[in-house]
Amino acid sequence: MTAPHAMTELAGRPAIPPPPRPKAARMSLADVARVGGSGLRSRPMRVFLSALGIAIGIAAMISVVGISTSSTEDLNRRLSALGTNLLTVTPGTSFGGGTAHLPKASVDMIANIPSVDSVSAIGGTSAKVYRNDRIPKAESGGLTVSAARTDLPKSIGAEVVGGRWLNAANSRYPAVVLGSVAAKQLGVHKAGPDVRVWLGDRWFTVVGLLAPNELIPDLDSAALVGWSVAEQELGFEGYPTTIYTRADESAVEDVQAVLGAAANPESPSEADVSRPSDALAAKQATDDALSGLLLGLGGVALLVGGVGVANTMVISVLERRSEIGLRRSLGATRGQIRTQFLAEALLLSALGGLGGVLLGIGVTIGYAAYQGWAGMVPVWAMAGGIGATLLIGGLAGFYPAVRAARLPPTEALATT
Repeated sequence: MTAPHAMTELAGRPAIPPPPRPKAARMSLADVARVGGSGLRSRPMRVFLSALGIAIGIAAMISVVGISTSSTEDLNRRLSALGTNLLTVTPGTSFGGGTAHLPKASVDMIANIPSVDSVSAIGGTSAKVYRNDRIPKAESGGLTVSAARTDLPKSIGAEVVGGRWLNAANSRYPAVVLGSVAAKQLGVHKAGPDVRVWLGDRWFTVVGLLAPNELIPDLDSAALVGWSVAEQELGFEGYPTTIYTRADESAVEDVQAVLGAAANPESPSEADVSRPSDALAAKQATDDALSGLLLGLGGVALLVGGVGVANTMVISVLERRSEIGLRRSLGATRGQIRTQFLAEALLLSALGGLGGVLLGIGVTIGYAAYQGWAGMVPVWAMAGGIGATLLIGGLAGFYPAVRAARLPPTEALATT
């Protein structure tokens, strides 16, 4: 067969297509997790230290949020128990610059306001109280003596833990009820007819002891005597120095607006009206500001942990160049190499995040138990902590993963 004839015969045959290039096998999620986990297991100490950095940041964030939430819930519980409808009226400053006086009839005038549930008052005196008559007068310990009306406990929510409160009978005689701090400083542990303190240059019988009052802590350091005996024995002039008013929950703002005028109709501006629960709310706002600062510090710690993850992954790429080259020569694609190292970074961050969440929960529960609170950690804080670690881990591991994928197989295999 001549050459032209053979070419004619070959030209008539259909062209044989080249064989298809083999497709790289896809890695399942189980394969990705297994490959990523094997990389972490080969460097346990380095992985532990990097995960610890992440865990510290997450634990700081979780514990700050948990402790703040537990504190807020405890404050709300106490405010609900104490009541947020308590208003106080105290003398302001007179036009002449001196201290004003509330009228003696101010308590009765406030009681005529329709939405007022209860009203009572105390009056300050210049008397001092001591454990006995041999204590120097200068060593009063900061304790105060005040005249108190018999209906005071109803208005302020005072709880008598020993003995009884002042009543119509004993309030006319030298009888005293001690606040919790006053009783402790005076060394009085019980009330009774044989327990006496030196008050206003004479002996007073301790008839009752009060529990600590969170809403009005000033009363804890006070010795309270009857209104009548204070006028007779202690030079008390009968002017109330603090009036406590309980209003209907739905009308607190309305009562607060007219309370000053009702207490002192002639000079409403000389009566200061306040709400003790606002002070507790302000304290909580201060605690929230501090919590925000601590949360920021936790974020910085989390960022440092992310840098640790990035450092671990970069070093891992440098140390495992021969492994990367071998996998590439066996058919692994750049995408599979990139996925492998990104999975390692995410697993490393997830381990740190999970450990941080558990550590933060433990710190919150421990501190709450120490303070006598109910430990609470919001679900969003735990989910946000895990999410933050995965985000940090993904960002920290992205560059090393891309760098590993771009290594030429021949260059990687040549590295020993």
